[in-house]
Amino acid sequence: MIKKYREQFNKDFSEEKYQQFLSGLGQGYPDLAFRVAETPIFIPADLKEMLVTAGNEIIEFIKDSAFKALTRDAIPLVWEVPNENDHPHFLAFDFGICKDDAGQLVPMLIELQGFPSLYGFQLHLAEQYIKGFELDQTLTPLFNGLDRDTYIELLREVIVGKHQPHEVALMDLDAIHQKTAIDFFITADLLGIKILSLTDIFKEGDQLFYRENGVNVRLKRIYNRLIFDEVAEEPEIFMDCFDPRAELDVEWVTHPNWFYRISKYTMPFLKSKFVPETWFLNTLDTLPENLHDYVLKPLFSFAGMGVIIDVSRADIDKIEDPENWILQKKVQYEPAVISPSGGVKAEIRLLYLWPDGQEPRLCINLARLSRGKMIGVRYNKDFDWVGGTVGLMEP
Repeated sequence: MIKKYREQFNKDFSEEKYQQFLSGLGQGYPDLAFRVAETPIFIPADLKEMLVTAGNEIIEFIKDSAFKALTRDAIPLVWEVPNENDHPHFLAFDFGICKDDAGQLVPMLIELQGFPSLYGFQLHLAEQYIKGFELDQTLTPLFNGLDRDTYIELLREVIVGKHQPHEVALMDLDAIHQKTAIDFFITADLLGIKILSLTDIFKEGDQLFYRENGVNVRLKRIYNRLIFDEVAEEPEIFMDCFDPRAELDVEWVTHPNWFYRISKYTMPFLKSKFVPETWFLNTLDTLPENLHDYVLKPLFSFAGMGVIIDVSRADIDKIEDPENWILQKKVQYEPAVISPSGGVKAEIRLLYLWPDGQEPRLCINLARLSRGKMIGVRYNKDFDWVGGTVGLMEP
């Protein structure tokens, strides 16, 4: 996208450099369980400005005093967790990179999350791209004047808070075997916190503990990476550890309810030139005639599961719970990243940190490249110049 960097990168690229880059990226960490693209994205200043503006509009909506009331039905009763706090600690907004009628690249919102993403890995990934491909040292994945040290300090403030690192744990289901485990290990290295699986944690009274060297250690803060969808089919798992829905003397970063409040459920309420038309399916008295221009998404799923890309009336007629689905106008991705074999579609995720008592801050980004119908592994098998990456910007 920044022409001078793209042309130079493609000129200097080789498969050997790419393999050396991957080796450096994974050195000392678990094997990568997802594909990392051959290239970063070089985000131009005008696109960066539009991304920031689009993000700010969504932030203002989330900060509105009516937001909680508006999203009260977003949380499935079976997964509601008590003692919700005033705001999420993490925000992630996914924008497809498109082209407007004037031929300018513009971001269009695809999804949003009140849930953490790869805050540790993305910093590491950017550093490895710059080092491995000998890129301009001034390029950065960070926003708002942050550098490596100030970003890590902000990450520490949000995740560790006022506690000691050993009192804080990154928690997921079978954590060390998750596809994103490399991010967990990088985060633990940066902050000194524990990595624990759900079943490593047990409850005594209303307090949580884990065992280390034969000693029970009190857990005071959970950096939550567990998505309840992953345990929906086996709720008995909580019998072997603790149930997050119990009354607990523990701090959540971020509280699990925000996963549902800030999600596809929020999309129909957003009105912006950066947000495609979106409706709750049960609110539509008349369906659009051009259904092929829309996608149908279940509210309570993740990683693209259940999405119907080529919608027909028959698909809609089969749905028994239309209140749990949204109909969203398709976003036409522009193949804006030029690879040696043609254009590749891109998606950029803005990642925010929201410390207690402060304002949310746009910090870093995550990007993905695609040649398939959708962004995601299952739609990009057997392609090159696709996968996870990061946007680099001029300071």
